[in-house]
Amino acid sequence: MSNIGRYFRKILCTFTDPRFYSNYVHLPDSDETPQTIRNNTRLYPFFKDALGAIDGTHILCSPSQDERAAARNRKGLLTQNCLMSCDFDLRFLYVLSGWEGSTADSTLYYNARQKDFPIPQGKYYLADAGFPLCPELLVPYRGVRYHLQEWRQSDRRCVYLSPFED
Repeated sequence: MSNIGRYFRKILCTFTDPRFYSNYVHLPDSDETPQTIRNNTRLYPFFKDALGAIDGTHILCSPSQDERAAARNRKGLLTQNCLMSCDFDLRFLYVLSGWEGSTADSTLYYNARQKDFPIPQGKYYLADAGFPLCPELLVPYRGVRYHLQEWRQSDRRCVYLSPFED
């Protein structure tokens, strides 16, 4: 095993150790609106109950020959699908890793909620359309194309304005 492999394994073991999780990984205080939301007039009061964002991400992997079919994602790559949530300061709040690349985000979310991902009553995460419609997630309406007016103005250059800057 190469040095890089050994170091990666050591880091992975450290981050998955229960002592590390109990000391350093915490869900946000559910009673307080994040400062990023509270101090921005474009976001407050609309997102005052949002805890952060949640999404699945695919990480390349090298499974054994027997596990390759399950690890192949919809784009044909061999990956693990990981569910991650972060707050508005881009700090990770929750990570569920190790699922096959063929697993849907909604399945990861269901499993996380059943095991160890509590979401306080009245609070929610922002999510994409791959997640179920439920009170704990704010997902876009299916079949609605957003920002059509902006795209119709093809002669204008699109400038991204961060919602986190006032």
